[in-house]
Amino acid sequence: MAKVDLGLPFPSETPTQDILTNGTITDSSNATVGKSVSTPEGSALAYGSLLSMALFPIFFGALRSVSCAKSKNSSDMPETITSRDAARFPLIASCALFGLYLFFKIFSQEYINMLLSIYFFMLGILALSHTMSPFMNQAFPDTFPNKQYQLLFTQSTEESREEIINYEFDTRDLLCICISTVIGVWYILKKHWIANNLFGLAFALNGVELLHLNNVCTGCILLVGLFVYDVFWVFGTNVMVTVAKSFEAPVKLVFPQDLLEHGLDASNFAMLGLGDIVIPGIFIALLLRFDVSLKNNTRTYFYTSFLAYVFGLGLTIFVMHTFRHAQPALLYLVPACIGFPVAVALVKGELTEMLSYESSAEVLPHTPRLTHFPSVSGSPATIANSMQASPCRPRHAPPCM
Repeated sequence: MAKVDLGLPFPSETPTQDILTNGTITDSSNATVGKSVSTPEGSALAYGSLLSMALFPIFFGALRSVSCAKSKNSSDMPETITSRDAARFPLIASCALFGLYLFFKIFSQEYINMLLSIYFFMLGILALSHTMSPFMNQAFPDTFPNKQYQLLFTQSTEESREEIINYEFDTRDLLCICISTVIGVWYILKKHWIANNLFGLAFALNGVELLHLNNVCTGCILLVGLFVYDVFWVFGTNVMVTVAKSFEAPVKLVFPQDLLEHGLDASNFAMLGLGDIVIPGIFIALLLRFDVSLKNNTRTYFYTSFLAYVFGLGLTIFVMHTFRHAQPALLYLVPACIGFPVAVALVKGELTEMLSYESSAEVLPHTPRLTHFPSVSGSPATIANSMQASPCRPRHAPPCM
């Protein structure tokens, strides 16, 4: 699904920049040409920062996913990935990857990346404003003048009128959108790595919070399928590398290895794809919801899988640094994130109970499928007020990339 990169100029100082549509990072043979040599201290700072940034959306996204799963409002329900969705996902991802490959071969890379920049600009604003909303709600006192607004777009005939967009928001939501827009303009104009990381963290946190696996077997199917997908497209063909060289979008986290030498103007970056955060993250969030369902006030499986993720990503960085070559992170993350919790379940005699747990049964009988495109409706004002106890947003919140 992804690779952790040794360090590349960012964002487009050389044609060897490698970014994939699913948030993966790869490396090409000449990726080290023209970049400054990083010091051991700089490399350690970069790898440690990437690891910390990866853990943030997983931890808080998992906590917020529990509140979303407990919500009884149908407009607040997360998207649930079923076994069928999980089995088809690697095939869909492969088609999307190969489609981008053909697009970059046929059409101009400049125009495609311009369209992608606009697309991720809009998604990034929504994702970042959704992430900021509960914090903004707590920052302002109750006496703050909070006016209500509504954006309504309908399609009508002589007989009936159909609502296409019915978006209600308040002053706090509007402030979040304004701040997010400023950051989005900053990213579009400068492509600065800090703006990139803000969008990337928002995408990852939203993905872990709003994408739910219905059971552990589905999670295993998804992880194993993407494990095979990663290995095939990285080592079996040049498709992923070609797309990576051409694709520009905030679908990765980056941190400069030469920050100590050049400050915020550093250009030698270590990178981690969002796919390496969101895919294991939704599995870890599922295990947290399983812990909650046990009602024994422990979080054994959540902490086990969380530590397994730390171990897997740390092992990826160690192997990459030792052999001086980018590594597919899911090659190490998938066995760790599946193996550790299963081993604990075997020791505790709860394997059958864990495999039979159905997350979707705790939401509503008719859980929406991942393939369903949700309508834009609901009231962020009402939801923002309730997010202190249940930090969940409407289903029109942007998906993870």
